[in-house]
Amino acid sequence: MVYCPECETDLDIDEEEVDEGAVVSCPECGTDFEVITVNPVELKIVGEDEIEDDEDDADEEDSEDEDS
Repeated sequence: MVYCPECETDLDIDEEEVDEGAVVSCPECGTDFEVITVNPVELKIVGEDEIEDDEDDADEEDSEDEDS
């Protein structure tokens, strides 16, 4: 059984019917997830890498401002 990492709703994903890289949505909260692995099923929020990159860029800009 696979649960939504955001709201913990049962996503009813069958390991045999989903492929790595597929995008699934939670019917309860609407969050989109990418399937990272299928055995066991692991999910990552779609766009999570982009958010982390944006935060890293902001931290670097703050550091540069402090150096000035």
